[in-house]
Amino acid sequence: MQRGSDRLNVHRDDEMKHELRDLLRSGHPTRTEEWHDPEPAADDDPEVWSGPVAPGQAGASLATVRLELARNLGRHAFPADAHELTRALRRGNAPGALIDAVARMPRSRRYSNVQQLAEALVSGG
Repeated sequence: MQRGSDRLNVHRDDEMKHELRDLLRSGHPTRTEEWHDPEPAADDDPEVWSGPVAPGQAGASLATVRLELARNLGRHAFPADAHELTRALRRGNAPGALIDAVARMPRSRRYSNVQQLAEALVSGG
């Protein structure tokens, strides 16, 4: 087994970069078969290009908050209170705005699923 760099590989890499430069700069898909290309976003997809959706933000409807919570929490996290859910979100590397919103929820209430938590977050309590 050969390890390390080889002079021919460096030259071949530069040659391949030169050959592909125009294809990569064109802005068009570089795959030959159409089914390899990623699908465009659908009309009913939530707008995630502006960053994570958090309760209290513009465009944070019940559906988008529920989707963001479902992405970051699994079924195994429920039933739980706000403190347990905050820990689960931190372990899952959820967006900070979402963690902060759940951390502000009252600890005395338990949530049995994502829907209940999303409704409480959107309604403000």
